[in-house]
This record gives sequence, structure tokens and C-alpha cells, in this order.
Amino acid sequence: MFQRLEDMPYPTLALLQGFCLGGGLELALACTYRVAEDSENTRLGFPEIRLGIFPGFGGTARSVRTLGPLRGMDLMLTGRSIGAHAALKQGLVDRLSPRRHLHETARLMLLQKPLPARRPAWWTIANSGPVRPLIAAVMKRKVSAGIRPDHYPAPFALIDHWRVNAASRERMVAGEAKQVSRLITGRVSQNLIRVFQLQDRLRALGRGADSVIAHVHVIGAGTMGGDIAAWCALKGLRVSIQDQSPEQLSGAIRRARLLFGRKLRHPRLVRAAADRLIPDFRGEAIPRADLVIEAIVEETAVKQDLYREIEPRLKPGALLATNTSSIPLELLCQELARPERLVGLHFFNPVARMQLVEVIKGEKTGQNQIEQAMAFTRRIDRLPLPVVSSPGFLVNRILMPYLLEAVGIEAEGIPAEQVDQAAREFGMPMGPLELADAVGLDICMSVAGKLLSESDQAFPKAFRHRVEQGQLGRKSGRGYYDYTGKKASTGKTAVDPEMARELSDRMVLRLLNEAVACFQEGVVEGADLVDAGVIFGTGFAPFTGGPLHYIRQTGPEVLMHRLQTLEQSYGSRFSANVGWSAIS
Repeated sequence: MFQRLEDMPYPTLALLQGFCLGGGLELALACTYRVAEDSENTRLGFPEIRLGIFPGFGGTARSVRTLGPLRGMDLMLTGRSIGAHAALKQGLVDRLSPRRHLHETARLMLLQKPLPARRPAWWTIANSGPVRPLIAAVMKRKVSAGIRPDHYPAPFALIDHWRVNAASRERMVAGEAKQVSRLITGRVSQNLIRVFQLQDRLRALGRGADSVIAHVHVIGAGTMGGDIAAWCALKGLRVSIQDQSPEQLSGAIRRARLLFGRKLRHPRLVRAAADRLIPDFRGEAIPRADLVIEAIVEETAVKQDLYREIEPRLKPGALLATNTSSIPLELLCQELARPERLVGLHFFNPVARMQLVEVIKGEKTGQNQIEQAMAFTRRIDRLPLPVVSSPGFLVNRILMPYLLEAVGIEAEGIPAEQVDQAAREFGMPMGPLELADAVGLDICMSVAGKLLSESDQAFPKAFRHRVEQGQLGRKSGRGYYDYTGKKASTGKTAVDPEMARELSDRMVLRLLNEAVACFQEGVVEGADLVDAGVIFGTGFAPFTGGPLHYIRQTGPEVLMHRLQTLEQSYGSRFSANVGWSAIS
């Protein structure tokens, strides 16, 4: 159908507004001309690589023809989308126009029939037989720096497809159909499609109620509080931010301006976002706020003292939220006159990158308040995950055994680089010790301390010693890695395959066992939400489809046998949870 459109004996034109991605962009490329609305909402790209495939309706041939081999392959390999002005500059669209002039611009183009821009000579050279294999090798080397072909085969298949078939348009079209049909029926693509569907399910959870929150007041201008406030202001809300320390406030405002500049770029938009973020040293905006988010130190008594102070000042319909990472709401709400208004909104660090927000419901939290919290989460373009209040909630509870096992392995004398590399070999986006450095070792110790108080496991002494020495991770300049230079020393290292499997089994199986426990206890509603929470909250290898899905695909009996072997070697922390029998 697309080829028939391209072969029409008269000029055709695609008029683009908003998102034009994947098959939509392939359709537009089959037209003679493309006119896009000059708007921040215009986005074009090929996200198929995130689903384990690549363009399959003639898109590989048409994108390389339109953008040239390097830009065309980059757009397909990265899966990123670009805005209207970048699309015009690269030649992906022919004209930009304000909405009110779109149809007139299109009419004039069809009447004038401008000739296509002349293609640079180097496009032909880059696409030629002698040069293509060299460029393909560079592309593979670049892609291999971040992923493995057995985990994510689509980027490597796309590069091979271009290397072999680019000399002929007909071979490009036929080759992509063959490759995409093979990839889309494979396990990796099916799992990545599942992840996409899980993301859609979380998005739908926030549509149950309209967000009535226009003014957010954040108490605590540390890393988490400051970044939450900045993100809310970036997304168009009026935000006031309070802290006892003027230095913390100024630091939060400074970080926010950097975020606005990076995300918005246009000076007018950056200035508007900065105007929405108001430093409020004395908390004078509390009575006007629709939502008050507390993001102070992770201590129950300190949070309770704050609630006693601010609750009388909250307006009647205001929502009170805590960003606690592990404290059950039943403890925090004890000093509240209206405990039903307290919800948990647990953001993850870094706020600007992590999509998930755990929306925590305590025993006394009102259902209306939960719906408001989820609607607010979607309003700021985040994924809400409803979680029952319990120590560690879902993500931190599942993540902590994995991190603690990594800490224990490093304490046995295995270098941090090898521990992290073993996790990456399994498919994790970053190693557990690098992750602990990013979160902050003091935060990890606080959460682990609360969770370990519920069990008979010993707290790792080596971990405590690092915290006592002030080695808190990235924020202090040193943790498991050194961050004092321009680049952290967290590079890849060679690990013996058998050793890597042993280390990754020790770490990942503890994570899987805790995921089974959370499913068994009903911390979230069903296995799919366990998988969604762990993928979007920790980055757990997306190509597996999530921890419980991975268990089902690998075979519960196989993994339970491995757990039993580890239990014999390392002790009761590898004892299989009773919920394994329910995973099928």
C-alpha cells in the first residue's frame, strides 16, 4: 500500500501534527512532501527498536534515502524522536508552518512542486559497497558498548540488513520484511512488547480521576525534594519549595534551572518554568497548596513532628504526601487528626529519568486520595504504581536483597567492577554497586536497616564502614567508585563466564525470590504489576519481560533447584519463598 502511494503519478503530501512515529512516519516518507506543524508537540521518529524490531513497511529504505545512511540509521538505531526544527534541518520534513497556515502551506507546495534537495555526494560514498562494511563495523562497536546481541538482537540485525542490502532499494524492502517478521515472533520482541503493554497499563491507572492539583508545596530541598519540585514546575504546575537551610534552597533552584535549560532549551520556556518555582523559606504557601509533599530525612519521629506542625495549616481538601522510601504509612499517620489524607508518593532517583512513582495506600488512606495521587502522577508524566503500605513497599524491598548480596560478594574480596559486570552480563542496565552509589549508600543503609529488622539476616559490616567513613557514593565523590574526576571509574572489566554466572545467580535469584514473596503477599495487585514495578523502578532487564515473567519462561523448577544449591552453599538467605509454587 505504501509503495502504491509512492508510485502515484501526481505529488502526494503528508500533513503532520503531534506525534508521527513508527508506521506513521513510514507512511509520511512514502509521500512526495511532508509539512509539519511548527510546535513543541511535533515529534517524529522510529521507536520500533524498543519493541525488538525495526521499520518494516519500507522504512529502512526510505529513511536512508531521505536522511542519508548515517542519520537514517542513527534515527532507527536509537529509537529516539526529534522535534519539528531538527526534522526540518535533517530533511525529514520539507516545511514547517504554524497551525493556522498548515493547509495553505500544503496547498502551495502541491502547486509549486519544488524539486527535492540535492543529496550530498558523501551519501553515495557512505552507502557504497566498499565503505558500508567499515561503517557497519563502527556502528556495531558503538551499539555493543551498551547492549549484547543475545539480549537485544534487533539493532545488530538492522546494521547487518543495511550492510548487506543497501545497494538495492528492492533488496532493502524485501530484506526488512524478512528480518522484521523473524524478530517480531522471537522471545525478546514479545517480551519488549509486553513491557510496552505494562507501561500502557500503568498509564491507564492514572486516568480514573481528573487532577485538581495546581499548586504543589514541597518540604525538603535536598536531592529528592528539590528534584521533585523542579520536575513539577517543568510540567507546568506552580510549585513552592521549603527548607530550613537557605543553602539547600539555593542549590535546589540552581539544579532546577539546569534541568529547565536541558529539557526546554528555548529561553522563554526556561524563564516561564523558573517563574513557577518559588523558594518559600517559612512555608507561607502551605495554606494555598493543593498537594504538600514531604521529602525530609527518613526518620519516623522527625516526619511525625512535621505533620503535627503543618496539618492545622493545610486547606480542607489538600492532599498530604510523603516521599518515604521504606516507612509504613501506619506509623507516619499516628499523629494526624485526618490520617485518610496521607498518601505515599515514592519517587526514584534521578527524578527526571525514572518514570515510576509508587503510590502507597495505608490502612487509613482514603480511596479518593489514592485516585487524586495517581491522577497527579500522570499529570506530571510519570507512571503510578498502587502499592500496599509495608516495609520497603515493592521496589526497594525487591531491590534490597539484590544490593545486599552484591555488597556481600564485594566484601568477600571480589572487585566491585567484576560484581557489576556480572550483573550487566545478565542484562541489568547498570551494576548493583554502581546503583548503590547513585542512590546513596546512606539511603541504602537506612532502607536496609528497616528491612533487616524484619529478618534474622546480619547487616554487612563492610557497607556500614563505608558510610561511617563518609563514602556515600556519587554525592560525596566516593563510594564503591571514585567520582572525583571528570568520569567515574566504573568501566567494564573482563569476568570469567563461569564466575559471572555464579555471581549473577547469587544476586538475581535473591531479587527473584523477593519478587515472588511480594506477589505471594499481595503488595501489588497481581504478577503484572510486580513486573512493571521492578522494570520501571529498577531497570530490571526489559528483554526478560520482568522478574516473574522471567521465572515462568525459564521454568520455576529450574530456578528453584538453583536456589536450593545456593542455599546449601551460602545459607538460609537463599531459602525459596512458599510462593514459588504459585508461579506458572
